[in-house]
Amino acid sequence: MQFQKTPGWLDWYQGPSKPGFTLPAGAVDAHCHVFGPGEEFPYAPERKYTPCDASKHQLFALRDQLGFERNVIVQATCHGADNRALLDALRYSDGKARGVATVRRDISDEQLQAMHADGVRGVRFNFVKRLVDFTPKDELMEIAGRIARLGWHVVIYFEAVDLPELWDFFSGLPTTVVVDHMGRPDVSKPVDGPEFALFLKFMRDNPNVWSKVSCPERLSLSGPRALDGERAAYRDVVPFARRVVEEFPDRVLWGTDWPHPNLKDHMPDDGLLVDFIPHIAPTPALQQKLLVDNPLRLYWPEQVKD
Repeated sequence: MQFQKTPGWLDWYQGPSKPGFTLPAGAVDAHCHVFGPGEEFPYAPERKYTPCDASKHQLFALRDQLGFERNVIVQATCHGADNRALLDALRYSDGKARGVATVRRDISDEQLQAMHADGVRGVRFNFVKRLVDFTPKDELMEIAGRIARLGWHVVIYFEAVDLPELWDFFSGLPTTVVVDHMGRPDVSKPVDGPEFALFLKFMRDNPNVWSKVSCPERLSLSGPRALDGERAAYRDVVPFARRVVEEFPDRVLWGTDWPHPNLKDHMPDDGLLVDFIPHIAPTPALQQKLLVDNPLRLYWPEQVKD
């Protein structure tokens, strides 16, 4: 089956540079995707966009190029609740990848158990209106209750302006909750302003809430320019991500977001994204928590030593 990529959206970056920052041993890319290939794993009829193909082979080659040892692969909205591409990548990874799936209310307990055996450890609830149609909250809460019995968590994707209306629902989820990309703050506003302060309060008030400090390429207004010869792009996002890392060091994750769907301005060099990490986690201790200890605790708890 042939799929035509959404016009104007960029292909992922070919030939990423080697990062200057050396990742700690055991580092996990805790947010990435696989797309298709469409001829093997067709995109969902209800999708809001059609991406370029981005296979498991290409993802794991990037993992090795950047210096990561493991991946957490998140189901993308273009595949809907058809998790076959995700599950295929998990099985191929030989235990080096875990997954976050999208499921519907009608999924059976046997299907959930089979997904667990393949490496799924969470489900994603998407509240970004331009990407998905609304799913009733009672259905999502029912799903959350069922996956809690497996020890899974919920990943939530929303935009900062929508947090007030979603606060009570998020606070009532019976699992660990992981926020994608810090709730997409508006980085043109002050890091000490009321909008980002509300997100920090949300994390303080809910000790089960974690955050991914990822996707500066989506949030930045200054863009990928390196300053003074440094590989220090996306400078305007640094204060926001660093605030979250330093205040909640045991509840943060980081990922590339490869292959970066829906971008029109520029496609990031993933090596440059890795070099963003020491600016938001400036000490070896924070880097160890962000890249190794926290993702292992959430996705490979059986391998964590007491």
